[in-house]
Amino acid sequence: MKIPRRPIHAITTWVRRQPPKMKAFLGVVSAIISLLLLYVMVHDHNKLFVAAEAVHAIGIAVLIFKLMKERSCAGLSLKSQELTAYFLAARLYCSFVIEYDVHTFLDLATLVATLWVIYMIRYKLKASYMGDKDNFKVLYLVVPCILLAILIHPTPARVSFLQRIFWAFCVYLEAVSVLPQLRVMQNIKIVEPFTAHYVFALGVARFLSCAHWVLQMVATRGRMLVALGTGFWPPMVLLAEIVQTFVLADFCYYYVKSVLGGQLIVRLPAGVV
Repeated sequence: MKIPRRPIHAITTWVRRQPPKMKAFLGVVSAIISLLLLYVMVHDHNKLFVAAEAVHAIGIAVLIFKLMKERSCAGLSLKSQELTAYFLAARLYCSFVIEYDVHTFLDLATLVATLWVIYMIRYKLKASYMGDKDNFKVLYLVVPCILLAILIHPTPARVSFLQRIFWAFCVYLEAVSVLPQLRVMQNIKIVEPFTAHYVFALGVARFLSCAHWVLQMVATRGRMLVALGTGFWPPMVLLAEIVQTFVLADFCYYYVKSVLGGQLIVRLPAGVV
């Protein structure tokens, strides 16, 4: 007697068999549906940004638990953690100078936790660090972000030129800071559970942050773009949010697929990153 498959398993099997263009289309449709649900269910869209920072903090907490429990940093990218510390430090500087609110506290907590992770990888767990796999050239990310921040940045009169540069730099660097981590996972092909949970949390945080900006613009009928400033800066903010969401989209797909399939370890095929 043939055992009927569960609906979720049947759906994931059908999606897996689709060509890349169909998968991309389904991904876009899923994102639109998710945005519509958030628009209807969440009335204060600023809460999405707070939720994004909270989910990022949860991801860091999962990472700390991994380091303390397994006493190993295998599969983690030190370079991604350092880039995260850079953009958080820049954002904290802007937050302290421009506006001090709940985001400042969340960013400070996340920065402290990230610095602890960096310390553990560099010194306490150095023997398990996969330096040969963590081979992304970070200068290819940092230098373009600095140049782009000098050229395209916010324009409020009450903010100094240096603060505008820092503000833009943290937006651009955050969008690409996860790339070294994705390179490590692509190099080893197999991602253990805690690292997978951490990267998935980053994906969720990026999506919530992107949803915050998109829904704010819909709710204000585009006035949000004007409030951000003039010139190329407003569309660059939105573009950065979209980029950092789609950068993690592939991994999140394989993560959900593995979880629904009852697997704790995420296996990545060639060409995901």
